[in-house]
Amino acid sequence: MNYNIDNRGFYGQYGGAYIPEILYKCVHDLQEAYIPILESEEFKREYHALLRDYVGRPSPLYYARRMSEKYGCRLFLKREDLNHTGAHKINNTVGQILLAKKMGKKRIIAETGAGQHGVATATVCALMDMQCEVFMGKTDVERQYTNVQRMRMLGAQVHPVTTGNMTLSDACSQAIRDWCCHPDDTFYIVGSTMGPHPYPDIVARMQSVISEEIKEQLLEKTGRDYPDTLMACIGGGSNAAGTIYHYMNDERVRIILAEAGGKGIDTDYTAATIHRGTLGFIHGAKTLVMQNDDGQIEEAFTISAGLDYPGIGPMHANMAEKKRSTVLAINDDEAIRAGYELTRLEGIIPAIESAHIIAALPKIQFHNDEIVVLTVSGRGDKDINTYLDNKQMAGEYANNL
Repeated sequence: MNYNIDNRGFYGQYGGAYIPEILYKCVHDLQEAYIPILESEEFKREYHALLRDYVGRPSPLYYARRMSEKYGCRLFLKREDLNHTGAHKINNTVGQILLAKKMGKKRIIAETGAGQHGVATATVCALMDMQCEVFMGKTDVERQYTNVQRMRMLGAQVHPVTTGNMTLSDACSQAIRDWCCHPDDTFYIVGSTMGPHPYPDIVARMQSVISEEIKEQLLEKTGRDYPDTLMACIGGGSNAAGTIYHYMNDERVRIILAEAGGKGIDTDYTAATIHRGTLGFIHGAKTLVMQNDDGQIEEAFTISAGLDYPGIGPMHANMAEKKRSTVLAINDDEAIRAGYELTRLEGIIPAIESAHIIAALPKIQFHNDEIVVLTVSGRGDKDINTYLDNKQMAGEYANNL
C-alpha cells in the first residue's frame, strides 16, 4: 500500500485545502510553486548547505546502552535535540524561508506552542533579514517564558493570543486570520504537518532529512539501512513525519507513535486526537479532530505545549486508520517520569514532547536483537521548570530533587 500524498493533496480521505476565498490565490500559488522550487538544484544546494553548516546536521544516531539493557532491545536515539535552536523545527524553517524568498515574500508569520518552532522561525528570519511575527497562546507564553525571550532577542514580534484556551490551536487560528489580512506580501511558515495542502507535504519533505540520515547511519552502525521499529511523538506530527518518511511504505518497519493523553483519554483533559477524534476540519485540512456533536472544536489538554493540539496531520490520520502506525496515548505523569528516566540513565534531558515517546518503551514487547530508532525531537532546557514543578511524578528518579 502507498501511504504518500496523492496529486490532489490527500492522504487517503484526509488532507485537501479548505480555506477562505481570500487565501485561495496564496495557497494556489504555493501549490503551483513548491515542487519546482524544492526539486531545483539551486534550492537543494542552498538547503543542504544550511543544514550542514548552520543547523549542524547530520544529527547523531546514538546507541543508548543503559536504556537498551533496561528494555531488552538495541535502542538508538536520533538526536534532533542537538540541532541549532534545540529541536527538529529548524529543518523545516530553513527550507520554508528559502521557499518564501524565492516566491518574493517579504514578511513571515508563524504559530508556535512549545516555542521551538517560533524560535526556529525567528532564527531563520534573522539570518535572512526578514520581518517576523509569531502568534503564541497566552498560556504557552507563560509556561515557555525562555523561548519567548529568545524569539524577541532574535528580533521577532510575539503576539500573545487570548482566545480559547490560549494554546497552540488558538495561535494557529490567529496566524491564519493575520494571513487573510496580508495575503500579498506574507508567507506563513507552518510548523507541523497540518494546515491546507501543500503544507503537510512541504513540512514532511523538509523533515524527511531525519529518516534520510537514519538510513545512512544505521547502515554504518548495524550493516542494514532499516530498523525493526521506529518511534516518535506526535502533536501535529512533523518530527514523526520526518522520522518515518523514507520508511512509510516499507512493511518490514514497525511504526509506533505517542500522542499526549493528558490526564487520560477517558477524561475531558486530553490531547489524544487519534484516540478521541472524529472526521472533521481544522485549520484548512480534513482530518481527525477533537470536536463535539455539533462540530465545534474541543480544547486539548496536556502538560506539553508542543503536543497541545486538538487535531492531527492528515498523513498520520491516514496511517493510523489503515493500521500502518500504532499510536499510544501517554499521560502527563508517564511523560514526566520518562523524562527523568532518560536523564538519569543516559544523561540526556529530553523535551516534554519527546518524553512522551520514551514513556511508550515499557508498553512495547521487544526482542533482544530488535533494532529500535527513537527520535528525541527536542532538548528539555525549555521544560526544566515543568519537570521540577511536577517532580512528584518522577517515581524512583525523584531522589536529590
